[in-house]
Amino acid sequence: MGFCESVRGLRGQGSAGAFRAAVGVLLLRLSLAQTGPPQTSCPAVAAPQNLTQPQYQLTAEEDASVGFMAALVQSFLHTVQPKPFPEDLILNIVKDFEIEISQESIKKALVYEVGFLVCAAIGVLYIVLMPIVGFLLACCRCCGNCGGKMYQKQTSSIHCHRRTLYWTAFVTTVILLAGNICMFKSNEAMKVSVDQSQVELNKTINNIQSFLTAVPQQVDDVVTESYRTVQEVSSNLDAVGPQLGREIKERMRATLDLALHSVRLLDQETVNTTLQLDQLNSSLAQLQSSGDHVQANLTAVKNRINNTLSDPNCTGCNNLKPLLGNLTLDISITIPSLNELQSAVDEINRIDLKSKVKEVEGYFNGIPQRVTNATKDVVQSSKQLLGNIKSQISQVTNNIPLSALGNVSETLNLLQRNIRQITPEIKRAEHIRWAVCVVLCCVVLLVVVCNFLGLVMGPLGLTPEADPTKRSCAADCGGTFFMIGAGLSFFFSWLLMIAVLLLFLLGGNVYTLICRPWIDGQLLKFIDTPGVFPGLDIGATLGLKTNINISDIYRDCEKNQPLWTTLHLYELVNLEDLLNITKYTEQIQQHFENADITLSNITLLSPEVKNQLRSFSSKVTNIDSTAFMQQMNNISSINLNTTADELDKLAAIQTNSDTREQLQNEARDLRQIQTDIETIIIPQLEDLNSTIGSLGSRAEKINGTVEEVLSNVGAAQDFLDTNTTQIVKTESRLFLDCQLGYFIHYADWANATITQQMGRCGPVAGAVDSAEIILCSYIVESLNAFWFSLGWCMIFFIPSIIFSIKLAKYYRTMKFSDVYDDKLIMNHIPRAQMKIT
Repeated sequence: MGFCESVRGLRGQGSAGAFRAAVGVLLLRLSLAQTGPPQTSCPAVAAPQNLTQPQYQLTAEEDASVGFMAALVQSFLHTVQPKPFPEDLILNIVKDFEIEISQESIKKALVYEVGFLVCAAIGVLYIVLMPIVGFLLACCRCCGNCGGKMYQKQTSSIHCHRRTLYWTAFVTTVILLAGNICMFKSNEAMKVSVDQSQVELNKTINNIQSFLTAVPQQVDDVVTESYRTVQEVSSNLDAVGPQLGREIKERMRATLDLALHSVRLLDQETVNTTLQLDQLNSSLAQLQSSGDHVQANLTAVKNRINNTLSDPNCTGCNNLKPLLGNLTLDISITIPSLNELQSAVDEINRIDLKSKVKEVEGYFNGIPQRVTNATKDVVQSSKQLLGNIKSQISQVTNNIPLSALGNVSETLNLLQRNIRQITPEIKRAEHIRWAVCVVLCCVVLLVVVCNFLGLVMGPLGLTPEADPTKRSCAADCGGTFFMIGAGLSFFFSWLLMIAVLLLFLLGGNVYTLICRPWIDGQLLKFIDTPGVFPGLDIGATLGLKTNINISDIYRDCEKNQPLWTTLHLYELVNLEDLLNITKYTEQIQQHFENADITLSNITLLSPEVKNQLRSFSSKVTNIDSTAFMQQMNNISSINLNTTADELDKLAAIQTNSDTREQLQNEARDLRQIQTDIETIIIPQLEDLNSTIGSLGSRAEKINGTVEEVLSNVGAAQDFLDTNTTQIVKTESRLFLDCQLGYFIHYADWANATITQQMGRCGPVAGAVDSAEIILCSYIVESLNAFWFSLGWCMIFFIPSIIFSIKLAKYYRTMKFSDVYDDKLIMNHIPRAQMKIT
């Protein structure tokens, strides 16, 4: 029956009840039409957190103050060794080293090192010749040769020669001073580099240790997250009754709430009707009591009037006797339909609709317990399968080769202990090295100081016109300082050149064979070459099918890639299989499908109760108030004041005073009775009329409510009988899908975490870069800067010796004088040109 037909079927009943019934039917039709899946969502489980990445210390960075001469030294070394990194040569030497290095390999090595050999030959030649030349020069000067004779020939160009030698010696000394300053600075940079290297090396090792410690922890975090997911699902299975039962109840709630609401509304209307019936009976009893009292008074007055009118002394009284028939009052109210209504209400009260509502609510509140009892075995078997899922996921820890990381960690611990042990020795050796280098710097500085003293004192004490044999003490001291500087240069230069040669061969080869190919990436490629390090097969160590190159690992770690892709762990661990829980979820689904979750049918209202409600509805509409209204009109039409007026008129014509007084009193009593009727009886009648009218309206409302109850309960009963089984199956499927969805979400998270976040190896590349900076940018560049500066000074010792010895004769006091005879020419030489400016 459609909505319009429902409205037509309610025509003739109360408008309010008909409207509520029609709306109820419409809502029930809509609820019955909702046969699709409910709009429910899974309870949100705590989202897995991203893996916590360890905090690493800042590692070494290139220091511009350390590499202040790097460009110059590297340019020189590129000139000395322009050849590329000798991969083949080193590989042959490594192979021959186990047996015997062949002559061909030695020849190739010498050819490759030809630049260094040439420089070494020059250094050896310098070391050999400088003391020999110095010794021969000393012998020659002692014999009066090579400028040893204290005689200086005076010529016209002597002052020009002196100035030329002076400025060349000055420039050479400045160059020596610059080289000496670079020696001091590079020596201090070397000291700072060694001190920083120990700190930076510890930082690098700590970063690697943090990385190695974090990787197993991250794997444990992934596995622990799986345990949390299993525990969450297990807890939900334990609470399957409350959770699934709540969802089933929610699916039925819309229909049942409407039906139960209408039953509660009918029960409330019945209670209100009972109260109004009680009020009506009370009003009737009160009205009857008031009517009886007025009737008694009226009867007494009527009897007195009759006696008075029958008195012989009453003049003309016989004419009023017919009026005594009008002095009647009947206040007996009867409403026949009220008894029938009372019996119908009592019958509904005996049904006890509240208990029916509580019975239905108790049934639906017991659904969770019924679900719990029906799924007890299913939950137990499903929890066993969850334990299998936990065991399967925990195999991730066993399949990932974390033991290799532990071995590396132990090696690093041993390395740190060794570093702590040798640190005092390194500091002591560094202090000795620094002191020795300071001594070397001071030797060069001593030569520079002697040259500067000669350059300063010589010109200050020199008088160009003075006889060479009569030069001042200051000028002679200046020349002497030049000779001391030249002597010190001869004495120490070959020793200093030995230091230059050794440091050059060490630092230069370290740069060309290690640092330069390290920076260019050639060193890592060479390490990757098969046969260089036979034991360095990372792929075989990890059990991989393919080999992994060091350079590939370094490039991936530079990009901070995870270990999953860097070490090709996908060849060891079948992550898709470990995280594939389909076989277990299918079994859990099968268990739930086999579970017999049935809800017994419940009858909301029995047919007997429905018939009683229909009977009640028909009875409440039969309230007949016509007789009551007629009786009320009859009582309202009574007017005793008319008879009282007639008695007053009759009393006025009486001659007997007693009769007159009696008539007047009786008229007054009639008026008082009329007043009682108007003030007591009439209001009570009006109240009774209002109560009857309200009861009639409520009766119409009850009629509509009964129709609403019957319609809503019928629709709800149809809904339960038809859809309960389907609702249970649908909600069971949704509950199970919700639980399995947690595993799907976890599997996706675990897959992404292991393959994209776990073990980001940036610290490994950072350790390699730090090692390169510590070795090359700090130590090697400082070492190369020192020997380059010292060699620079050794080279300029040669012109310094030459210019110092030649310039010394222009300032020292001669033993023999030379007379210059060409006075004319001497007179033409300007005096200003005879002085050193």
